[in-house]
Amino acid sequence: MSLEVGMVGAGAGAAAATYALCTARPDVEVTVFEKSRGLCGRAAARRRDGTVYEYGANYLKDAGGRVSSLIADTFDTGLVEVNGPIWTFDADGTVSEGRDGDARRWTYEDGITRLAKHLFGATGAAIRRGTRIAALHPDDGWHLTTTDGSTHGPFDALLLNPPAPQTAGLLDETGIDAVDRLGEAAGAVEYRTVWTAVLGYDFEVDVPYYALVNADKDHEVGWIGREECKPGHVPEGRSVLVVQASPEWSTERYDAPPEDNVADLARHAAAIIGDGRLTDPDWTDHQGWRYALPDDGLREDPRRGAAHEGVYVTGDWVAGAARLHAAIRSGLETGEQMASTLSDE
Repeated sequence: MSLEVGMVGAGAGAAAATYALCTARPDVEVTVFEKSRGLCGRAAARRRDGTVYEYGANYLKDAGGRVSSLIADTFDTGLVEVNGPIWTFDADGTVSEGRDGDARRWTYEDGITRLAKHLFGATGAAIRRGTRIAALHPDDGWHLTTTDGSTHGPFDALLLNPPAPQTAGLLDETGIDAVDRLGEAAGAVEYRTVWTAVLGYDFEVDVPYYALVNADKDHEVGWIGREECKPGHVPEGRSVLVVQASPEWSTERYDAPPEDNVADLARHAAAIIGDGRLTDPDWTDHQGWRYALPDDGLREDPRRGAAHEGVYVTGDWVAGAARLHAAIRSGLETGEQMASTLSDE
């Protein structure tokens, strides 16, 4: 009889864990529950009139090691390199050439969500989209309850991939000490909030960089990226700016009218880039990420005890680094751990 594994969340970490687990243990049956309609979590992309834009994670860094090897050697279909350097700006909005590293920056022609589609697609995992998990409980295996009251299970093991605060909510008072301790540790992980505006223009912004990052972290804007620097994303002669506000601004303005936030960030982007036309985009989009960037990882590590009870976690907050490649590495390691520790009995 095959083992049944339930996964909550279809982010990059869960996708990598599923790939590693199913590669090592083809006998394991995996069911993934994802609250949204998309895959890859905060590595998110949307499409509009022939344009692809990424409004969460900006790219996948070629950080070397196993993650880069996996992407470049196995999942390179549609892989493209982001063109142009990253420069900096300060609290006054003054732009300077940045100390751009040698590492390549990757995405996919049809959007960074292709990463999760590649990873999940290499497995036989069943993915249930639009399914929000509200609770879990042990009863001769693990059971998951959705917000509409339906129950799934039993599962021999669970892997949780939501941001740490949401993971903590699911692990609240399971009645198993080791699992409850993992929930408490997850609840202590702090996050930075990021509010993102996407600004589309029917002309091309003529600057020598791909992106600008606020080096002194003392400006209302933290990041401005140009999607046209990603091959296949933006039709020629157009521009799309992804403007990510600072955590302080984002927290203060999170629930403000979106049109006001977009207009404010467009004004800031125009001032920083030095092009007044940018205050009046031809179209806009937006997204608030309440749990965008974990400040740190687990302060204590109760994962071993929880794993003994069949509960695992993965993600950038587990890795302790707010980077997409760190989330993938965490997933690969967790999937391999599950493959080696899950019992056939």
